Amino acid sequence: MLLRLLFVLLIALNIAVGAWLLLGQNDTHAHLPTDPGVNKLHLLSELPPPPASVTQGASAANVAAATTTPTQSSSVANPLAAQPSTNTLSYACMALGPFATQEDLRVARNALEPQVQRMRARQEQTTQSRGWWVYLPPMSSHAAALAEARQLAAKNIQDYFVISGAGDDQNTVSLGLFKDPANARKRRDQIAAAGFPAQMSERTETVPEYWLDLIPVDSTHFDWRSRVHDLAIGSHSTGCF
Repeated sequence: MLLRLLFVLLIALNIAVGAWLLLGQNDTHAHLPTDPGVNKLHLLSELPPPPASVTQGASAANVAAATTTPTQSSSVANPLAAQPSTNTLSYACMALGPFATQEDLRVARNALEPQVQRMRARQEQTTQSRGWWVYLPPMSSHAAALAEARQLAAKNIQDYFVISGAGDDQNTVSLGLFKDPANARKRRDQIAAAGFPAQMSERTETVPEYWLDLIPVDSTHFDWRSRVHDLAIGSHSTGCF
């Protein structure tokens, strides 16, 4: 009986030692690093995320620094940019004219020269009215134009002239050239009332006119009118040269 009890106790002790060797030592070795003094490695996915407040604060600080730095640099690099100069002179190109003759232009040029950087003279062609012409249309022949002139005389109409020779006005009876169109209309109506087909048209001619282009030293204080007294002369802006 005693031997049987000892045998059972021995078997139980062997089972306990085997369990301790199997389970207790494996668990101990599993928690030890392979080399003493070496920290345990962790995967990035195993690391805890940083606090949200710290990340947002760092981002805001970076944005603020990137925004303010160029502004401060530009203000330091160009401290005079916001200070306009009070000594700058303004200039603009302008044209004076028209002058009736080259002599008038020369006198104005000499008078304005001290206040001008550059000047140039130019000539243009313009159409100018010579007056208003009252006439009878051209006849088929010179004899027919003379016959019509005699009919005018028979009705006490004076101041006429028969145009002879070549040209578009050949065999035309001229009844006068008037500066004022109102006087020309009055003459035309008078001849028409006497039974003649009087007509009226403006006579023009091409004449030269002279201009002076210039660039003042200072357009703000440039008073050309004090040196050019002809009231017929005007001014306007023009392209620089």
